[in-house]
Amino acid sequence: WETCWFKVELSIPPAWAGREVHFVWESDGEGMVWRDAQPVQGLTKEGEKTSYILTRSLKESEPHSLTLYVELACNGLFGAGKGSMIAPPDPDRRVTLSKAELVVFNRDVYELLVDLEILLDMAQLLGEENQRSFQALYTANQMVNVCDVTDPSTFPAAHELAAAIFSQRNGESQHTIHAMGHCHIDSAWLWPYEETIRKCARSWVTVVHLMEHNPELTFACSQLGLIPVLWQAQQFEWVRSCYPGLYARIQDFVAKGQFIPVGGTWVEMDGNLPSGESMVRQFLQGQRFFQEQFGRLCSEFWLPDTFGYSAQLPQLMRGCGIQRFLTQKLSWNLVNSFPHHTFFWEGIDGSQVLTHFPPGDSYGMHGRVEEILKTVKNNKDKGRVNHSAFLFGFGDGGGGPTQKMLDRMKRMSNTDGLPRVQISTPDQLFSVLEKESSQLCTWVGELFLELHNGTYTTQAQIKKGNRECERILHDVEVLSSLAVAQDRGFQYPASQLQQLWRLLLLNQFHDVLPGSCIQLVVEDALQYYTEIRRAGAQLQEEAVQSLCRDLLQPNAWSTPSTLVLNTLSWERTEVISRPGPEGTETLALVTVPSMGYALVQEPLVPPQPVAVRKQEDGSITMENGVIAVCLDTMGHLTSLQLLDSGRSSIPDGCYANQFALFDDVPLYWDAWDVMDYHLETRKPVTTLLKPLEITLAGGLRGSVRFSLQVGKSSTLTQEIILDAACPYLRFLTQVEWKEAHKFLKVEFPVQVRSTNATYEIQFGHLQRPTHWNTSWDWARFEVWVHKWLDLSEHGFGVALLNDCKYGASAHRNVLSLSL
Repeated sequence: WETCWFKVELSIPPAWAGREVHFVWESDGEGMVWRDAQPVQGLTKEGEKTSYILTRSLKESEPHSLTLYVELACNGLFGAGKGSMIAPPDPDRRVTLSKAELVVFNRDVYELLVDLEILLDMAQLLGEENQRSFQALYTANQMVNVCDVTDPSTFPAAHELAAAIFSQRNGESQHTIHAMGHCHIDSAWLWPYEETIRKCARSWVTVVHLMEHNPELTFACSQLGLIPVLWQAQQFEWVRSCYPGLYARIQDFVAKGQFIPVGGTWVEMDGNLPSGESMVRQFLQGQRFFQEQFGRLCSEFWLPDTFGYSAQLPQLMRGCGIQRFLTQKLSWNLVNSFPHHTFFWEGIDGSQVLTHFPPGDSYGMHGRVEEILKTVKNNKDKGRVNHSAFLFGFGDGGGGPTQKMLDRMKRMSNTDGLPRVQISTPDQLFSVLEKESSQLCTWVGELFLELHNGTYTTQAQIKKGNRECERILHDVEVLSSLAVAQDRGFQYPASQLQQLWRLLLLNQFHDVLPGSCIQLVVEDALQYYTEIRRAGAQLQEEAVQSLCRDLLQPNAWSTPSTLVLNTLSWERTEVISRPGPEGTETLALVTVPSMGYALVQEPLVPPQPVAVRKQEDGSITMENGVIAVCLDTMGHLTSLQLLDSGRSSIPDGCYANQFALFDDVPLYWDAWDVMDYHLETRKPVTTLLKPLEITLAGGLRGSVRFSLQVGKSSTLTQEIILDAACPYLRFLTQVEWKEAHKFLKVEFPVQVRSTNATYEIQFGHLQRPTHWNTSWDWARFEVWVHKWLDLSEHGFGVALLNDCKYGASAHRNVLSLSL
């Protein structure tokens, strides 16, 4: 990730008058040309950008001597992986500068080469049964006959032959492809956040340069695209801060309608794991930024590269003024082919959004004949709609569109035998799709990606940090709102909260929160979580001090008391731990009202204390009058009874709280995937390090503890807690993880029969089958969940809750949480 600067002094020969002159630069690392202290051209070998146009026709009045600077990064378009793209970065990576030249560019030869490429592709791909393929072939043959490579005066005649066939028009019924420039830039992935700032600048300055010479060009951006469509507000903020001159040029093209903001979210977030409130804030911060900076809200949600899409998203989109959605990621499904490319997507409340998947199944097209034909052939909604999107430009690592991509599509704009290709905008595409929508089908529920199921679990500390910080910001806002309502003098920390929310939202990017990023990014993310925790705790303390100032005064109460706050929306009665004499901790049973606080002086007396008993065989029972449990020496839950029902939740002979280790060797995407065949490698964890022992003997709380060895060198310690009056059992689990290519889960077989399990999602829940009747069922062998999953039949059920996990499954009667 080091940077080298090159000072380049150029002197153009006077003999090149009237010629097109380029500065050519080829290196393994990404670069940027600077001129007069401004960025002017991105250089990326893998993105087919290796030159900067100095002049298109050298005039005597133009400077013949000039100085440029090239900023060279020691990483390529896809980072610096050692041996493969997704390998860890090579700390000894060397970058080679292989070419730095001043050249004359022959535009006529370039145009002929593009002509021949299109004609030969038509000849090869249209098929022998299509007369246009022979017309293209014979035209190319005539061009070769006419063209004398030693005599440039023959070039125009050859070019006219090609132009003649390209100008033969289509019929009215031909499919129309809406081509949009696109430049997908991952905010962090195989490179750290800081490098993304430079990637944005390299890519967007190139797009702006293209627009200056191609006024028809529009840029749709999932960070920025050829049809100016921008959608990651965070990336715009980076460019605004670090490259103000470039940002001003972007604003000009936004005003002209060429550079088009799309997406409406702060970053291109993961579509599954952020909470409902986090998703609302993604839209709030993104839309607010676009409104402030560009004077408009985004009408399309643009999320092409995340790993599945929550069934709650349609409702959230509609609530944020968005009725259109574009992605393509479900084309990556490993098992089932998704049946539509254009359809209505319906969420859990009945909200619908018009949804389009580009039928070419990519957001990084190059404008080739093969891609154009695939877009039509692959379209699963032929007859229902006659328009589709075509996103062209190098992506993921940035790069964006090139002049050659544009020149290819100009030749195919309305050519018989090929679909129509028009440079368009998201609004133009969706407007015509809306007019054609009467015959479209509706898909109800989640858009589940049948791949990358491991991203629900990878990088446990990131998952924990996300959930904790979401909770912290919720609590700060609740307490600060109450403080403002009580004391108008209290200053609501709006700007501090916005900064903390933006940090959290940044970490919800679809390669950070899923854990599919390099170690440098993980370290940055964990540091941001630490900052949110620190600042959040301070803001929370300030709100409490204002809200409860009178109660917190020294000697305000004659008897020792504890202030307890409840930031949830229901009254809670729970056992808490509070400071005792000489630094000890004491327990108290307290009741605190909804969204409020209570001053606890005399704790409540439980209706029935917790009883903990050790049996002769070493097992331990715990009971609190609500539930009764039995645990064996390995920590297995052998019995769980809801006393009022008189019904056991654990089947006879089965063990709940059973840890199991699986092999985790996916086909390729190591941090992303867990394959279905991992289920065949299940090994129960059976090596006991410390048998079950009582740690709290009852009263307000009973608890036991045990330790296991997991795999070859990992250890697991768990404390199981039952509190007075509490209807659930708590498991506090710590793992020292030292395994590689292993997957740890905990399983709970339950005595409940149901064909569907219920999973919490954002602001709601959905059901998924517990059987594998169809390929659609078994493709969901590992799914995502938020805080709980539940298996219930009429009148009885069991729920498994968590405070920092997302991967889960419910197959037949076994609830499993991925750790």
